[in-house]
This record gives sequence, structure tokens and C-alpha cells, in this order.
Amino acid sequence: MVTFMIRRVISGVVALFVVSTLTFILLNFSSTSVARNILGETATQAQVHQKEIQLGLDQPLIVRYVHWLGGAIHGDFGTSWLSSQPVLTSITTRLGTTLSLLIVSTIVVAILAVLLGMAAAVRRGWLDRTLQIVSIGGAAVPQFVLAILIIAFIAIRLHWLPATGYVQLSTSPAGWAAAITLPVVALAVGGVASTAQQVRSATITVLSKDYVRTLRSRGLGEREILLRHVLRDASPSGLTVLSLHFIGMLGGVVVIEQIFALPGIGALALQSTLQGDMPVLMGVVVVVVIIVVIVNLLVDLALGWLNPKARVS
Repeated sequence: MVTFMIRRVISGVVALFVVSTLTFILLNFSSTSVARNILGETATQAQVHQKEIQLGLDQPLIVRYVHWLGGAIHGDFGTSWLSSQPVLTSITTRLGTTLSLLIVSTIVVAILAVLLGMAAAVRRGWLDRTLQIVSIGGAAVPQFVLAILIIAFIAIRLHWLPATGYVQLSTSPAGWAAAITLPVVALAVGGVASTAQQVRSATITVLSKDYVRTLRSRGLGEREILLRHVLRDASPSGLTVLSLHFIGMLGGVVVIEQIFALPGIGALALQSTLQGDMPVLMGVVVVVVIIVVIVNLLVDLALGWLNPKARVS
């Protein structure tokens, strides 16, 4: 198991290096206009050139990359070109908002997907057909469309929850819950649909196995069979789909945070892209890749615990 995890960590580090390198190279193709964006259209060419020297844009690409990489290894992602604030500070002040959305959405998806998927597998009637229809609909509706519909109906028409804004959990737990409810729904619907469908299929497969019939012949109740045996065997495929949905949500939060006016790293990434603030954008990319690597490691650990054969493969 230790060797298995070491290999995963090494592959994660390699992925982080490759993604950060490619991102740095691609961003530098457009970085020469940043100085003019900062100074404004009225700046002279001499002022723009002086600003480029100040930002280090006059240096060769390899020199800039080595300088950035050396700082990043020590946790220093540089300073924002626009706000002059340390990049790490800009990210950490917003990371909690994004993690709140991702974690709560994942928990909601996991609970609802297991309940709906297993119920549809056991009761192969109207519930099963309803799940099929909802799965198709949930996968077909884009997150931003769903977010707009939710705001229009729940926030504007019914006035049940706020449409925009964010409250820190430490400031007001009730306000925090109200602020993230609609974004969580927008992020979670598609994941519930796809993950529940996968749990349903896996549960049907497990229920057809011989050992389940043996357990029934021994007098075990259906609830005990489902919770103690079937759920564990059906979990790996659902967990894999859930992890893919989590990674997909990392892209979805960029749009969701903009629609709901949430101060997360998704909104920060979009703002940095539009303004050409490369240090901040590079920092966000690195943090996102680290989150993906950690999630994959946790999923591998969970799959290894649920199915020891996975560790061998």
C-alpha cells in the first residue's frame, strides 16, 4: 500500500510540474500587453517599456520560469501585478469560499446519489423510471442555465434565499448556509443525476451475485444486506464518478461564483485572466492542480479500502 501511494504522489508531482510549465508558457504569449493594461492607454511607449522591465517581462522566458518555479517550490507565488498583494494571500482569503461550495456539494451528491440509486435498484418501478428521466434532464441542463433558473424562481419570485453574496461561516452559520444553498444546488444537480445512475447500475449488478442470494437464504434482512454488503461492493464505481464530478465542479465554480457573486478562487481566476494578472492566475492553477491531486489520492485510498484488489492493479 505504501508503494502504491508513493507512485500516486510521484505521478501527482509530475502532473503538477507539467501543467504549471505549460500554463506558464501559454500565459507568457500574451503577457507583453500587461504593462499597458496596468498603466492605461494614455501611457507612453517609454513608460510601458519601463513597466515591463519592472515586471521582469524583458527577461528570457526560461529565466522568468526558473525564477517563478524557485519561488513556488518555497510557497512564494510572487505578487499581483495589479494589486501588489502577495498572490498566496489573495488565494487563501478566497479559498474557503470555493472549498465550502465543493465540499458541501460533494456531500449532497454522495448522500442523494446513494439513496436514489439504491432505491431505484431495489424498487424497479416508477422510481427507477423517474431516476432515468431525471438523470437525462440533469445531465442535459448546463450549470449556468440551472443557476439562472434557480435565482429567478427561488430568490427573485419566492424570496426564500438570497440571490447573491456570501457570509463567512465564522460570522454567521445561518447566513453562510443561506448564501451557499442555491450555488450548491446548481453545482450538485448534475452530479446527483450521473452518480445515482452509476450507483443504480452497480447495485443491480451486485444484487444479482450468488453471495447475495446466499445471505438471503440465511435469513438476513434486505436492509442489512444492502447496508453491510451491497453498498460496499457497489461503492467503487459510484465513488469514481463522484470524484470525476468533483473535478468537473472545479471548472464549474468559475461560472457559478460569477453568477452568485461569490468571492472564491473561480471568480479570482476569471478576473486575473481578463486583467492579465499572470502571477495570480499561475497561483490559482497550481492550487487547483494540488486539489485535484489530493482528491485523486483520497479516492485511491478509499478504493483500496473498499476493494483490496485495486491496490494490486
